[in-house]
Amino acid sequence: MGAGAMDDLYMGVDVGTESARAGVFDAEGTLLGAAACGFPVYREPPAFVEQSAEAIWQAVASACRKAVAESGVEPGRVQGIGFDATCSLVVVDAEGSPLPVGPSEDPDRNIIVWMDHRAVAQAERINLTGHAVLDYVGGRISPEMQTPKLLWLKEHRPAVFQQAAHFFDLTDYLTWRASGSIARSTCTVTCKWTYLAHEDRWDGGYFRDIGLGELADEGFRRIGTGIVDPGTPLGDGLTDAAAMDLGLTPGIAVGAGLIDAHAGGIGTVGSAGDAAPSRHMAYVFGTSSCTMTTTAEPVFVPGIWGPYYSAMVPGQWLNEGGQSAAGAAIDQLLRFHPASAEAQAEAAAAGQSLPAWLAAKAEAREEPGERPARLAEGLHVVPEFLGNRAPHADPYTRAVIAGLGMATDTESLVRLYIAGVCGLGYGLRQIIEAQADAGARIETIVISGGAGRSTLVRQLIADATGHPVTVPSTPEPVLLGSAILGAVAAGAQPTLTDAMARMSSLQARHDPDQGAIGEWHSRRYALYGRLQQIAREAAAETRQPMEDGLDK
Repeated sequence: MGAGAMDDLYMGVDVGTESARAGVFDAEGTLLGAAACGFPVYREPPAFVEQSAEAIWQAVASACRKAVAESGVEPGRVQGIGFDATCSLVVVDAEGSPLPVGPSEDPDRNIIVWMDHRAVAQAERINLTGHAVLDYVGGRISPEMQTPKLLWLKEHRPAVFQQAAHFFDLTDYLTWRASGSIARSTCTVTCKWTYLAHEDRWDGGYFRDIGLGELADEGFRRIGTGIVDPGTPLGDGLTDAAAMDLGLTPGIAVGAGLIDAHAGGIGTVGSAGDAAPSRHMAYVFGTSSCTMTTTAEPVFVPGIWGPYYSAMVPGQWLNEGGQSAAGAAIDQLLRFHPASAEAQAEAAAAGQSLPAWLAAKAEAREEPGERPARLAEGLHVVPEFLGNRAPHADPYTRAVIAGLGMATDTESLVRLYIAGVCGLGYGLRQIIEAQADAGARIETIVISGGAGRSTLVRQLIADATGHPVTVPSTPEPVLLGSAILGAVAAGAQPTLTDAMARMSSLQARHDPDQGAIGEWHSRRYALYGRLQQIAREAAAETRQPMEDGLDK
């Protein structure tokens, strides 16, 4: 397909933890219409989280049709589509039918969700091998990645493991459903499956060492033999069946996809209008948080995933950090407070989420010359309810709340909310400093994700980290990142880098306080580190029982 016309449109599809979203964009990156559709998430103790691939595809189809209707354009104008999704594991047989991945034995539940921590013990055993592959995941593999989950399946569901014809990352499953191509994206297999993109190979020795030797013996056919860059056109474009489902035209370009956070990176780090994306850290702040930093040469940072080659920006190396729970951590924190239910009802009546409602309350209390952060005076939160993804790579540690009294009013709930957001900012600051110490320095943070839309939150993050926070012009940077993939696949832009510069821009900047508030945050940041260390020491005392529980 040749260069796109100015009136051509492109669709981005983003599959998060609880919903699928779709957006229609023009050639300049302007959002014309967007829609969302939810799907079920199945949670069971102690750490099982599962989904249905078919339910997700149906949600994608609904969101696409609604987005086109919302945009008011003719579906035939959409010339390319790109997909992003959470890094969840999808299991299907030779016919593409779903296979059960957990104790429910329900074949429709064929996805192990990214946040599922059933494979903690398997991850620990893999880390004990000390294999060289681990150098490219920050030295320690996470139970959120796919090889520990595959090992869990082999050990606990051997029949399913043997019957499976394809193990897909969710993004690659969606592009397969759309195009019929089983090609995998460099992004997914490099970031979550240990593919060595800089050497264009899987390491068979690693798979044999960890107990998954059969995947190597069969030539890696079940996890991917055709590995392509994000935005590469797949197959013959959108299949007839997929076009009917999505309400689009058969044959339009389908671009190889991205992990959702990385789509946010593509939709943001090029928006500064310069030729040095390495100056800007992409910070995707949603249910979880992800940080993405690009470098020209590989930078090895203990506890930070990567360096990954061409996993986001082609030809660049990527370091990826973040936390398993971010927006979800704030939600969990607020649920502990006695005023939470009443405040939730008031927020719902106002048509707002509880965090957005609390942010508005905090801004209303702001005194002249002060920042709302001061509302958290004496209250400290280390919001690591699902452990520390980076830079400590410790799935066992848990949250700390210090300074909580017996107040039960809404004002104390506001204070708790502010303290929680500050805690997330200090965790981000740890990642930035760890990367800088290793040689990957950044100048600004480009924020995206639903949890980061508040101006209060953006300023808190800027002050807590000591770095400017910039804001993309588009309200949907993750969707834009996926739409960019569709534009590149359609030939409308020659490269992903060109498309990033053409289709994205910035609208606002929040500079950090360099005075009293900045110093106040620095003192709290030091205390945050001490509280975090205490929590890690406490978790270490009970690590063995926790391991046993998660492996059942």
